[in-house]
Amino acid sequence: MIAANQKLDRIAITVKSHKLLKELLRENPVLEEIMRHARNETEALIGVRDWVMNYLKQRPVAYHFYKGTDTGRHAFESLTWQDYAAIRILDYVDNAGREFEDMNLRGEIAVSNPIKLIWLAVTLGTGGAKPYFFEDMLYLFRQFSGTYTRQMPEKEDLREWMDRYPTGLDPRIVKLREENRDRIINILIDKLDQGEIKSERYQFAKGLSQEQKFLQMLEWWDDYRFHLSFAVRSPQLLNELLGNSLDPDTMKILFEAEEAGIPFFVNPYYLSLLHVRVPYFAIGADLAIRYYIIYSKKLVEEFGHIHAWEKEDIVEPGKPNVAGWVLPTHHNVHRRYPEVAILIPATMGRACGGLCASCQRMYDFQRGNLNFNLDRLRPDEKWDDQLKKIMQYWEEDSQLRDILITGGDALMSSNSSLKKILDAVLEMAVRKKERNETLTEGEKLAEILRVRLGTRLPAYLPQRLTDELCSILADFKEKASEAGIRQFVIQTHFESPMEITPEARDGIRRLIRAGWIITNQHVFTAASSRRGHTSKLRQILNEIGVLPYYTFTVKGYMENNFNFATNARAVQEQIEEKVFGSISSADYDNIRQIPDQPEKIAELLGELLQKNDQPFLATDRNVLNLPGVGKSLTYRVIGITRYGRRILRFDHDQTRSHSPIIHTMGQVIIIESKSISEYLQQLEEIGEDISEYHSIWGYSVGETEPRLPIYEYPDYDYSPTEQFTNLEINT
Repeated sequence: MIAANQKLDRIAITVKSHKLLKELLRENPVLEEIMRHARNETEALIGVRDWVMNYLKQRPVAYHFYKGTDTGRHAFESLTWQDYAAIRILDYVDNAGREFEDMNLRGEIAVSNPIKLIWLAVTLGTGGAKPYFFEDMLYLFRQFSGTYTRQMPEKEDLREWMDRYPTGLDPRIVKLREENRDRIINILIDKLDQGEIKSERYQFAKGLSQEQKFLQMLEWWDDYRFHLSFAVRSPQLLNELLGNSLDPDTMKILFEAEEAGIPFFVNPYYLSLLHVRVPYFAIGADLAIRYYIIYSKKLVEEFGHIHAWEKEDIVEPGKPNVAGWVLPTHHNVHRRYPEVAILIPATMGRACGGLCASCQRMYDFQRGNLNFNLDRLRPDEKWDDQLKKIMQYWEEDSQLRDILITGGDALMSSNSSLKKILDAVLEMAVRKKERNETLTEGEKLAEILRVRLGTRLPAYLPQRLTDELCSILADFKEKASEAGIRQFVIQTHFESPMEITPEARDGIRRLIRAGWIITNQHVFTAASSRRGHTSKLRQILNEIGVLPYYTFTVKGYMENNFNFATNARAVQEQIEEKVFGSISSADYDNIRQIPDQPEKIAELLGELLQKNDQPFLATDRNVLNLPGVGKSLTYRVIGITRYGRRILRFDHDQTRSHSPIIHTMGQVIIIESKSISEYLQQLEEIGEDISEYHSIWGYSVGETEPRLPIYEYPDYDYSPTEQFTNLEINT
């Protein structure tokens, strides 16, 4: 691979690259002098390093941040715009020549040496660096010289951006969705009559008129099982139900996806949220959800070669996972942190109400696992034995206090299956509490304080949020509260304000009346990363009583290139947009009380918004699920490829406890799957004015935000043991 990279060093740069290089040198005479006088790349590196270090040593705060002797949120917020650039240039010098395995290119070795690439281009006209690389360099040195500045948006700017996006509660949008529903129903009626689709549960009585069939199916529409039964599983039916509105290029990709073995599963309700007749007042408003359904060319090309992003996804029976945790079963429990364990039941809960195009489970789909054959996912007797084994494991665990039941999707489990799981958790929690009564102070185990359900069904299939389900949840909360469990959370995933429909709003209200807090995990895709989009989502979530929890950078490699928004944009959004929803420490007490009054959450959030004149409450943290252990947005850009794709070095989130293994793991390197230039081009193609994103080039440092008190665990009235169980770490 070294020889291959040396060969690239001898490739001539393009005309566009030459023009960008010429502009770079014209604007930076000191850089030009260094490059033209350097006899080799080493002299070029030394010259650049000395030049930039002269500036940084006059900025003690920035210098100590660069050296790593001053870290954390306060130090990060003390940096200036010019400091970002100086630190990045020095990180480029310090990491010059480093080789990185680039999983975006199926494990090819990428070498980062941007100063060498500039020197080669100046001296020999070679290096093979693409225009995307030189665009990034041009803005970097403009930032360092002070000619590229940052204009921070005003609150009025943010409100204007937010106003571009209607919600699914807009009466005009509701009317369009009704048209979509009626079109879908009529098509399904025809296909049932013609025998093209069949259902044992949903059949028309003989002799019904077309109108009677329509009214019958309209009644079925409110039954979540109807939507699962008639979920779209082919490109042809997808296009038909969308009024044959998909263009030939899109259909070609979808047919190739089907041939490659990528599953389709889109329920009729969710499909009705997509525009067929595009309204003038909401052009492009549905893109964030449309791109969850429509597969990209890159995904199809990479399918079959996708690597697992999170190393916890690779578990060998009998061996500890990458975080060092020994698990009771190798496919039902995931674990990263001491306090948290994830339960993936061997029930319908392993499935989802739809398939997201950027789902991390594509890694498993390509191996034929985790399909949408719902009949095969019905629990058998072995699951009862597995569940007992898992509960025993948790009962004996010394640090566990938080159980997240997910999948797939926790609410895809039938009511009886879900109740069985919740009852097992409650019984385990009670036994653990009773056992603690026999242990002395300092030996007691951590007791269960929080139970969470992970589900996207409030967005994908709100018909599932029935009175019967909510009764089960309310009953569990009442009994579990008596046993000492204090926090009950539905962790959902709304991607767009267009997903907040009357059905979703009403379902959320039922969950809240059951006494559960609803939090949202948003995935920051390219379409949802548009100016104001995520802020509008936060606003409408607050209005219906949902707390934003995480805003995730898209994970995965080149298969998710299309939906990936760069981490620079995530930091830009955090600093320039989310800041207008910041919560002051003076309001922490009010925020902390919300879990104790779930039924009043919408009212409490409204009071806080009015009191502080804020458009929304930013209770979420921008993070990336690392391909190692944990979540973080603490990073520095330490390299860049010839193609302009940035190389980021992440540190673990220092605000929470981790498995002790992180002390032996070191930092995590991530090569992004697209350059800033490519990201901006994509935004422009979907109608964005990219001048509004002008400052994005300068964001090369990130810092994980602190966790708000509302998401902290309650204190115990005793001191639990500090010893770890179920942990094996080879040092």
